[in-house]
Amino acid sequence: MQSTLMNLKVLLPFRIFAEKTGVSRIVAESRDGSFGLLPHRLDCIAALAPGILIYENEAEGEVYMAVDEGVLVKTGSEVLVSVRNAIGGTDLSQLREAVEQEFLTTE
Repeated sequence: MQSTLMNLKVLLPFRIFAEKTGVSRIVAESRDGSFGLLPHRLDCIAALAPGILIYENEAEGEVYMAVDEGVLVKTGSEVLVSVRNAIGGTDLSQLREAVEQEFLTTE
């Protein structure tokens, strides 16, 4: 039986930033715009642009995370996000500002 929830792991070059289980949906940003992932979506790979990654699970509800450019890989119920940098938080406007100041100015 296939799981109805996903496992999300966010990797930075030097450590694991976040490891979440029971994720019901993920929204990420690519150069072509935002896209969503649900548990039964086909496997995929996407290049991520600096922006806000959103995930939702029962324990925390909807959670926002600022991420730098990187890659997202979905295989079965496993979602791996590998980015250069990430910032967690609950204030969406502060995270958007962090993306603009920290990630979009980095060369």
